[in-house]
Amino acid sequence: MTRKRILSGMRPTGKLHLGNLHGALKNWVDLQERGEHDCYYFVADWHALTSDYSDTVNLRDNRIDMVIDWLSAGLDPEKSTLFVQSSVKEHAELFLILSMITPLAWLERNPTYKEMRAELSGKDLSTFGFLGYPVLQAADIIMYKAHGVPVGVDQLPHVELTREIARRFNFMYREIFPLPEPRLTDFPKLLGIDGRKMSKSYENSIYISDRGDVLVKKVAAMFTDPQRMRRKDPGRPEICNVYTFHQIYSPAEDVDRIGVECRNAGIGCTDCKQQLSARIADTMKPVHDRRDYYLHHPDEVRAVIECGNARATRIARQTMEEVREAVKI
Repeated sequence: MTRKRILSGMRPTGKLHLGNLHGALKNWVDLQERGEHDCYYFVADWHALTSDYSDTVNLRDNRIDMVIDWLSAGLDPEKSTLFVQSSVKEHAELFLILSMITPLAWLERNPTYKEMRAELSGKDLSTFGFLGYPVLQAADIIMYKAHGVPVGVDQLPHVELTREIARRFNFMYREIFPLPEPRLTDFPKLLGIDGRKMSKSYENSIYISDRGDVLVKKVAAMFTDPQRMRRKDPGRPEICNVYTFHQIYSPAEDVDRIGVECRNAGIGCTDCKQQLSARIADTMKPVHDRRDYYLHHPDEVRAVIECGNARATRIARQTMEEVREAVKI
């Protein structure tokens, strides 16, 4: 019996950070290791153009670096298909067809459209490509007849829009596409060093590749409880971003101890951060070791991508044969 498929992707707009690791990559690896689905994960380089079309100098390097981060996090090309979106041209063809049947109002009411424009206010995003990127996202997903899409909460409207587009296509032409279901991660959303959403555009990220003095300095700069001005002031760990990180990187007994000591002013923020940076370094060591290996074996990374592109293309061509027959073109 053919297993159902999982599909997700990331835009190669720069280094991946710990928010990406715990918000998406850990979930991807977990789905891979369960072995219940065929997993397809792609580098969304066309999506990167929707916001970074005016600066593509590093796009190719970013694609390779992203796949290295994926492999470092534990994705296995023998168990998951890793590919580059722009290498499977059928994505563009399906996007074009879906754009013909997608009402403009569906895109204009997309709740993340205004949010992303506000977050990326320094860029000119008044383009057709940016408005229409959820349609390209829909093409990415239904191309592989994916039943599950691992996403964060902020991406739920896009999955729902994908379902609407797939439903409209099935009704107008022929039932080809299953309606994908979102698969949410259980990990908390990690905030950046400054207490805002961790984002490359805010320059507040701790990157997967950060280690040594770079990691220590970034953790030392993290915002804590704003009411804890002095060492003797009791803290509120439930609102402290450093404590949130401890909940991920430190053993349960240490998390409980730090929570009690923080509330009783038994530990200072400096000591708390030093313990955290050591825990992050220990936890990330296997990731960093794998990253060092792939950085020194770029041919292996390129081979992984080429193999994944070939696998994805075979499925995409089959899907597009069905689509063309249904649409009568």
